[in-house]
Amino acid sequence: MAGALAGFRVLEFASLGPGPFCGMMLADHGAEVIVAYRPGGAPDPRDPVFRSRKLVEVDIKTPEGRAQALELAKTCDAVIEGYRPGVMERAGLGPDDLLAANPRLVYGRMTGWGQYGPLAPTAGHDINYIAISGALNTFGRAGERPVAPLNMVGDYGGGGMMLAFGIVSALLHASRTGEGQVIDCAMTDGSAALMALIWGARATWGWEDKRGVNMLDTGAHFYDTYETADGLHISFGPIEPQFYKAALGKLGLEGDPDFAAQNDKTRWPRLKQKLEAVFRTRTRAEWTAIFEGTDACFAPVLSLDEAYVHPHNVARGTFSEIEGVRQPAPAPRLSRTPAAVPRRPTAL
Repeated sequence: MAGALAGFRVLEFASLGPGPFCGMMLADHGAEVIVAYRPGGAPDPRDPVFRSRKLVEVDIKTPEGRAQALELAKTCDAVIEGYRPGVMERAGLGPDDLLAANPRLVYGRMTGWGQYGPLAPTAGHDINYIAISGALNTFGRAGERPVAPLNMVGDYGGGGMMLAFGIVSALLHASRTGEGQVIDCAMTDGSAALMALIWGARATWGWEDKRGVNMLDTGAHFYDTYETADGLHISFGPIEPQFYKAALGKLGLEGDPDFAAQNDKTRWPRLKQKLEAVFRTRTRAEWTAIFEGTDACFAPVLSLDEAYVHPHNVARGTFSEIEGVRQPAPAPRLSRTPAAVPRRPTAL
């Protein structure tokens, strides 16, 4: 299989959310990823997060299954597991056990709360992990409840993507030194790291620790979504002065003195009301025709089906279809070692 990670072998103990996403990223870029699933728990082959994998049934609750998992780990460069702390140790498949058998092994542990800390033994989900990291409190409009951003920030961005980065980093170390290691990947940590810009903005921009009153959190009139005449929506984000000027020109507002002081926060609520009225005068398609191809930082808000056929996405091959299932194509794009075309999982 093509890809920068060709030649690396990964054992993924089947789990939900961030673990499979991490496995997908590694498999997309060439690693041979083997998913060990519990009896009766085979992944749905239509699910894109399990694409390009090899599947094998392993019951780690039995001596035979544990022996099977250990033998597989001996042949692998990395392991992914997403159970609560202590589960793998009790099964005899914890880091000490597997690194004793394979000292070069990278052992990736994916949890919400981490391997230690007061909350480590307890259950939770994405929404809880990003709540205590401070991330969730920033998503939403002023005066309204926080809005969960699907599971993008905890499970995928702060979890699976962080673990994939950690595994590749540790594989580089192992290739130089022959030393394996353990990765404690917690979604609380990862989602906190994704908020680095906002922590920096508190120190340098005067970011307020409130929802919906700052430039990037729907507080500003020039960084938000707006409804159009047909009940659809557009995204509007001309932050830089030159882009702001271009946008006002397309809106016919370049001479309105109200819009001259772009960063005067006292004006933002009033200016937002004005823009709401303006954008409701035309349909989404009409605004797209006016703005597209300009530097006004505009784009229509598309549904999943619309995104699949948008000309820009089609030109780049942003999406693909595997046996009738539409899904995102591998990312990012590597020039010398591009990812292979994804395929449905197959038996080991």
